[in-house]
Amino acid sequence: MKREEFSFSAVEAAAAPARAWPRLRVQALFRRPRGDSPIKRLFIHMALWVACLVAVYPVLRVVTISLRPNDTLLTTSLRIIPENATLDNYREVLFGAPEKNRKSDFFLWLWNSFSVVMVTSLISVALASVSAYAFSRFRFRGRSAGLVFLFTTQMIPAGMLLLPLYIMLAKLKMINSSLGLIIAYSVSSVPLTIWMLKGYYDTIPVDLEEAALIDGASRMMTFTRIILPLSSPALAIAFLFSFMGGWSEYLVARVVLQKNELFTWPLGIWTYAQQFTVSWGKFAAASVLIAIPVMALFLYSSKWLISGLTLGSVKG
Repeated sequence: MKREEFSFSAVEAAAAPARAWPRLRVQALFRRPRGDSPIKRLFIHMALWVACLVAVYPVLRVVTISLRPNDTLLTTSLRIIPENATLDNYREVLFGAPEKNRKSDFFLWLWNSFSVVMVTSLISVALASVSAYAFSRFRFRGRSAGLVFLFTTQMIPAGMLLLPLYIMLAKLKMINSSLGLIIAYSVSSVPLTIWMLKGYYDTIPVDLEEAALIDGASRMMTFTRIILPLSSPALAIAFLFSFMGGWSEYLVARVVLQKNELFTWPLGIWTYAQQFTVSWGKFAAASVLIAIPVMALFLYSSKWLISGLTLGSVKG
């Protein structure tokens, strides 16, 4: 047996009193060596491969449908690349079909979705960053009740909020407007963002702010120059969650928007589904094209995503 298996760590020795050292040494003597057996690692890798296949296979089927000619959409073949594969569906989605006098609004749908979701995410992060700081640093009457209320709002199904949202926007005369959709999305994303940022602010030591206040800094200066720079991983993940929550949302957008020129992409691709027929090829091609920028965003922000999830969940 290796020598390090009989020793206990320096952290354990420093944290424990001297009389506890013999007990720690005995525990270290009978501690099982770290590492998994080859059979266990094999089963773990097999389970991971199976999980990856289960997650990836539906996406591959969507790609397959987007490459099929219109006369083979109902085939039962399981081939990933179908026979007579074509890019006509992608061409019609992007540029329309001039020979059939059909134009494409795909880029308009993308712009509508991007503008609405970007403004919603900025508003959510701006409001939540200030509100979460107040809940984290100040003790005021109704603080606990406010946190519970914010948490309770996340338990209400989205379908139950459609009627009050519609009545509120109708009285504000914001039906069929992008501003009304932005308000509806912000109402649902701000409470969750406040909870996320509040948990992260709790991990930042108060001593940093107290030292800045002693040096003459105001409360706003400590917030903008100390808290916000240290909270960049949490702000990034809050922005990402707000962005993704509104990017693929359909139900609220269906209620608020009625004009075709204001459609976001979830509403736009449903125009491929007519009363009696569905253009599955163009439907699948549009889904693949929309997934590309989302995947790029996730890959680019993965480092902030991981650090925000890990650091925001640990108090210290």
